[in-house]
Amino acid sequence: MLILSESEIRTLYSMSDAIRDLEEALTFYEEGKVVNPHRTVFDFPAKEASALYMPSSMEPVGKSAVKVVTIFPHNPSVGKNTTQGVILLSDTDSGEHLACLNASYLTRLRTGAVSGIATKHLAKKDASAVVVIGTGAMAEEQLQAVLEVREIKEIMLFNRTREKAIAFEKRIPELSPGFSGSITIMDRPDEAVSKADIIICATRSAVPVFSGQALRPGTHINGVGSYLPHMQEVDEESILRCSKIVADTMEGVKDEAGDFIIPANKGVWSFDELHGELSELVLGKIAGREKNEEITFFKSVGTAYFDLAVAASVYEKAIKAGVGKEVDV
Repeated sequence: MLILSESEIRTLYSMSDAIRDLEEALTFYEEGKVVNPHRTVFDFPAKEASALYMPSSMEPVGKSAVKVVTIFPHNPSVGKNTTQGVILLSDTDSGEHLACLNASYLTRLRTGAVSGIATKHLAKKDASAVVVIGTGAMAEEQLQAVLEVREIKEIMLFNRTREKAIAFEKRIPELSPGFSGSITIMDRPDEAVSKADIIICATRSAVPVFSGQALRPGTHINGVGSYLPHMQEVDEESILRCSKIVADTMEGVKDEAGDFIIPANKGVWSFDELHGELSELVLGKIAGREKNEEITFFKSVGTAYFDLAVAASVYEKAIKAGVGKEVDV
């Protein structure tokens, strides 16, 4: 079995690679060539933490995978990472277990990539200003993906702890060496939102992080932070103002996206109003942005075949490059 660390994966695999591979995987999914059971989630209330078990298989690439990821938000206080994960990759022809990959970086990368794909279809072509709300680790790849698909000239950052936004600002030249625009740390999220063409929400907030009244026409939102039914980082006003809301998977958001579950339970919004899934958007089965003034929203809670797509590609690259450590198990 090949063991691949995060540092090794980073040398092999980029955001542009992930966007390409996930566009292909979304096509396979829409064609019915992906088996993607719903994930199992264990909650640990005393730690405000969760563990997720995510299996999938993809016929065209001849691989299956199981990802196990844990999310322990208080870990940084004891010097450990919030998100930790591994992916076990197997061959569907022989049953051989091929590789065990660090999943923390790949999870962030594939989540950023699907947001980038959604942004390609839903954000204005001339979108130039992006605000990042929540500047934790997940936000890095979210910003990278947006910079990959749009010519961004202005980045605005907001975090409840200003020092974290300052630290994030310092990492941007390394994340996106080609970016030459302005970077501003904002004190009020609504002010930032009112100036943005694209909004990245990457928080674990249980309450909305900006007011939908602050949205200007033509804005696109990527919501990736809230992934449990009680979390609601995007408010009902925003949802009601959107002309198109696209989900990574219908099943996932119906079970886990508090941004939708909370207003649906109140009776102010219905899941029938979802525009469709990202795979349908990629294949042109549903329309992307049609008017400049539309407000659009992409919601991702994650799904297993996204992880399989990137893990399979990383494995092939690692074999060709002779990267990783072979171990007997």
